[in-house]
Amino acid sequence: MKNLKKYSILTVVLASAALQTSCSDEFLKEKQDYSNTTNVIYNTYQGAKGRIDDIYSLLLPRATSGVTYDYPSAGVSDVYSTSTEEYGGLSKYVSDNIMDNTTLDDYFFGEAKTSRSPYGRIRNCNDAIAGIENGTLPENQKKELLGQAYFFRAWVYYRLVNVYGGVPIVDKLQNPVAGDNGGLDLVVPRSSTKKCIEFICSDLQKAADYLPVIWTDDNWGRITSGAALSLMGRTRLLYASPLFNRTDNSVRWDSAYAVNKRAIEKLKSSGYFGLANADKPGVNASGWAKMFSDTKSPEAVFVTLYNNIKQSGSTATNFNNGWENSIRPYNTYSGSTGKGATAQMVDLFPMANGKPAIDKSWNPINGYDPQLFILNRDPRFYRTFAFPGVEWKFSGDPTSKGIASYPYTGANYVVWNYTWYSDAVKQANEGVSGYAADGLGDSYKGVYIRKRSDDLGVNPNPQYIYDLTNANPFGLSSAPYMEIRYAEVLLNFAESACGAGQGVEALAALRLIRNRVGYTGTCGLDDALATDRAALFAAILYERQIELAFEGKRFYDMRRWMLWDGGAGQSTLNSSWALTGFNGNTCTYLNLEPLNGKRRTGIEVRVSNAVTGGGIALQEPGKDPIIANSIVRPAAWDLNKDFTTLGNALELFYRYNLTRKTRSVDTSGKVISFRPEYYFIGLVPGAQKNNVTLLQTIGWTDAQIGGLGTFDPLAE
Repeated sequence: MKNLKKYSILTVVLASAALQTSCSDEFLKEKQDYSNTTNVIYNTYQGAKGRIDDIYSLLLPRATSGVTYDYPSAGVSDVYSTSTEEYGGLSKYVSDNIMDNTTLDDYFFGEAKTSRSPYGRIRNCNDAIAGIENGTLPENQKKELLGQAYFFRAWVYYRLVNVYGGVPIVDKLQNPVAGDNGGLDLVVPRSSTKKCIEFICSDLQKAADYLPVIWTDDNWGRITSGAALSLMGRTRLLYASPLFNRTDNSVRWDSAYAVNKRAIEKLKSSGYFGLANADKPGVNASGWAKMFSDTKSPEAVFVTLYNNIKQSGSTATNFNNGWENSIRPYNTYSGSTGKGATAQMVDLFPMANGKPAIDKSWNPINGYDPQLFILNRDPRFYRTFAFPGVEWKFSGDPTSKGIASYPYTGANYVVWNYTWYSDAVKQANEGVSGYAADGLGDSYKGVYIRKRSDDLGVNPNPQYIYDLTNANPFGLSSAPYMEIRYAEVLLNFAESACGAGQGVEALAALRLIRNRVGYTGTCGLDDALATDRAALFAAILYERQIELAFEGKRFYDMRRWMLWDGGAGQSTLNSSWALTGFNGNTCTYLNLEPLNGKRRTGIEVRVSNAVTGGGIALQEPGKDPIIANSIVRPAAWDLNKDFTTLGNALELFYRYNLTRKTRSVDTSGKVISFRPEYYFIGLVPGAQKNNVTLLQTIGWTDAQIGGLGTFDPLAE
């Protein structure tokens, strides 16, 4: 191997780390620093490519990132996800503390004096575009590089428009030294949302025209023409959704339908991209689960790659995926307590026949028993959650630490996280937790999130290196992160097709997604959905909740469809904002309950009163009452085997020994309260002071005039 140098955080070697999954000679070759560029670098392919790689390093999504001006939500319990059904905790968006322009999060301005802002990233892209276009490279090399720069410029603008509507369009490299028309061109006002959408799609069309349908070898993971069209399809779908399309304008749905159809056709033309393991669903969706650890999954349309190289000082070539470490339970010696799911998400998943387990008011239907929530569920349920009695194997041996409270080698690991109490009053209190088995103590979750796990039971060659000398033993992971995967493109197509009146195609796409995890026949989706536009929209949004759970997508879907209140109160902000399409209220139209006014709860699986003698444990803290009372645990459930092979022993164990306790995860006495103005957040004062032409969004205080803003994100 070559000797490794230390590099600036803005160097190309960071991007190279993002684009490699293993240690190779090419990966370790010395690189130049391209963070400060001059025109000469664009006259060599390696120099220009280095600049593009630097853009990758800055703008590729992160597997464990909360939402920032650089990164989208990625499925952690960030300010977005804690505003949805996925995680408890009342974020600032849904608490009763009203935000103003000084307390809201800033995804627009960033740090104006540095490059660390959306427009700093746009400047990086504009610099690369201008340098490559004016350079001396051959035309084919120019297009290959420009396509990637156009994609990432569009990616930044897409995320801005998603939050703010219309924003300033800066499409060339500004030059404050030269003055740019006496400084007038340096101050750019907000464009309409429509103009921004067209600009984004124009950039993405160029990217699609310039880029290959697939990259090979060391370039795997770079942006393809299919990825560009997929992001364009996501953009058109955003603009067709009720958030921007209050009148249900059919032209926008038609545009979204056409682009998403092109995206699917382009991806298919590669001969590679598609639903991963579509012909190998496995038992309990093991094929579906495996794609999250596959380094070159056909599902990976827009992907961030990682490596498992251990960090060393300030060396910038380490780019590890921390998701596995963050979701593993405390008694795997992960250093984490894992991630807990809300009861609403657990109950949300369909039954094994594809029918919902709960109605719109979260009441059980279709034979669902919340006490036995592990029975007869959608195959994806078992790869999304972990619960008492299920195996969750890993490659490692925490028992080597010699600590008795860590009872399993990784190859034998089982989740036995039920709890018990020594106090009946505490047992009845939703705000108090019990004491859990197997050394978990109070560092446990009632139902764990295992989605995107590199599970040894699914992948015999995991991407992580289990390292007990590391504070995060699973931290050295090269598992990829998919920001756009093929299933989402299919769902985007289905939703667009539904909006455009192509219900048969939309329903067929939904069934493909369910076929992939083992459903057959109608997949629990009635043929009548094809001719019922509102019901089909609802079915598509429901499928997105299941298929894309804990991937950071739910907040965006809820905002697109205004699902906290259905759009009620929009006319109080601006009379023209009232919904005239979708029956005047999206929740009514979809036959859904608004999330406003609801509260999330958690699940704790505790030892039943029959075992503990009326609710009070007979054992001292730290001892397991089930073992002490000689009630033997059944064999653990290997998810690669059908549940019936256990002879229903685990079911009986739940019936006679365990019970479900409701736990508080939201502030006591508080409910979700998303305000009408939050669908388009405003600009922070610093942004307006930095650019005096910026108008504030309607519904927010204008820092320049003191009154309310006048910019209309819906005006064309």
